Amino acid sequence: MKKSSGIDLSKSASRLFCKRITDIIFSIILIILISPFWLIITIAIIIDSRGSIVFKQQRVGLYSINFNIYKFRTMKSGTIDLPAEELPDRENKVTRVGRFLRRFSIDETLQLFNILKGDMSFVGPRPTHLGQKEQIRLRKELGTDRIRPGLTGHAVVNGRDAISIPQKAEFDRQYVFNYKPFMDTMIVLKTFGVVLTFKGGN
Repeated sequence: MKKSSGIDLSKSASRLFCKRITDIIFSIILIILISPFWLIITIAIIIDSRGSIVFKQQRVGLYSINFNIYKFRTMKSGTIDLPAEELPDRENKVTRVGRFLRRFSIDETLQLFNILKGDMSFVGPRPTHLGQKEQIRLRKELGTDRIRPGLTGHAVVNGRDAISIPQKAEFDRQYVFNYKPFMDTMIVLKTFGVVLTFKGGN
């Protein structure tokens, strides 16, 4: 794996500022547009299974600082908090509504509030579970924890959960240090294809 190119992210201050403004504007617009559908999802979750509607979980974000990520609950109440790939008998722990929400990544839409708050961005390295020690270490070493994690990212559209952690780390490094104009737009557009085909889903 290549090391960080050593680019000083302070030189990209204008890019990061524009990115933050875009995040605020579009997260507000989407929250307003999607909120009626969230009401339907809330009712479906309540009918389907006992437990909370919103799932709150600690993730590692900007500068490797922990924050609370928001999702619609898709697992049965009482399921142990482990990275998805380490959870035993995972399929039997997913609720009926949760299976549909996860299939189309609808559970992730509550992260629009994380974007509005500044915990996340629309595009960036996906926020790391506290149990994914190797991924946390690689992001610190490569310096890819110096931008906000994303709702989607370069690694998501290039393999998602079907690729290894070192491969994900390399895609994140490319995004952070080899950024090109319109890269965010292309990643967002490709994300729709990944979601609709469930390509690389876990």
